[in-house]
Amino acid sequence: MPCITYVHKDFQPKTMALIERANAIIAEYQAQGYKLTLRQLYYQFVARGLLANVQRNYKRLGSILSDARLAGLVDWDAIEDRTRNLDRFPTWQSPESIVEAVAQQFRLDLWADQANRVEVWVEKEALAGVVGQIAERLRIDCMACRGYMSQSEMWDAAIRRFADYQAHGQAIHLLHLGDHDPSGIDMTRDIGDRLALFLDEPISLTRLALNMDQVEEHQPPPNPAKVTDSRYEGYAILYGEESWELDALEPTTLDALITGAVDAVRDDGLWEVSLQREQEDRARLRVVADQWSEVCEFLDNT
Repeated sequence: MPCITYVHKDFQPKTMALIERANAIIAEYQAQGYKLTLRQLYYQFVARGLLANVQRNYKRLGSILSDARLAGLVDWDAIEDRTRNLDRFPTWQSPESIVEAVAQQFRLDLWADQANRVEVWVEKEALAGVVGQIAERLRIDCMACRGYMSQSEMWDAAIRRFADYQAHGQAIHLLHLGDHDPSGIDMTRDIGDRLALFLDEPISLTRLALNMDQVEEHQPPPNPAKVTDSRYEGYAILYGEESWELDALEPTTLDALITGAVDAVRDDGLWEVSLQREQEDRARLRVVADQWSEVCEFLDNT
């Protein structure tokens, strides 16, 4: 865990206490295998009654953590920005190194023989790391919608993926997660309407979170719903003047929701057969990687 000091800073006792609390929350998440965004960390402070849910506290926490990282008090790897990423082209030291990587990374499409096919879509890019990690373990595709989906991406999902799965006899189960606010609620409706426009066969669309029963159960901190949102009036009639962000849910809660939905439609017997085949194929690739010098010698002599 790299805590590297670049700038010496003296913090007031109250600020140091906040930094220590932040490190304790970060450690909880790291123990579960997750990295936090600043917003997720902030919502943990709010949910635990450590900060009031006002914008100035969010900005203040961000400023303090920025200084604390520079001062070597907070792990640089503990907080990530999932909206800005460098795209790097993969390179290899030798043909042997790529064969070794293939042996380690080889995976079959374990859903190919299933009667159902599952995808999970999440409203926010900031949650793509958490939801994506869950999706990777369950071997399902994951998409960060970044609000309302673009027409191009919606058409691509419908025609290039879902229609192809349906042509092979699979039923589509789409799980959507978003904020409980006027637009976040409406996004689920929008996804269903536009997919129905492009597809001849219906799919199963489930708004997995954030729903009112989950708000009542987990008590995430509320925010005022945006009165400037064109959907505000209809939302307020149903839910009142408050809204809630998906970021405030614990990763373990999201994991349980997604895993439960996937388990409900997966044939575990077929899954184990496919998994066994994958392991056998991966073992063959490892043999090739381990005997690469002999493979090269054979090719040189032919």
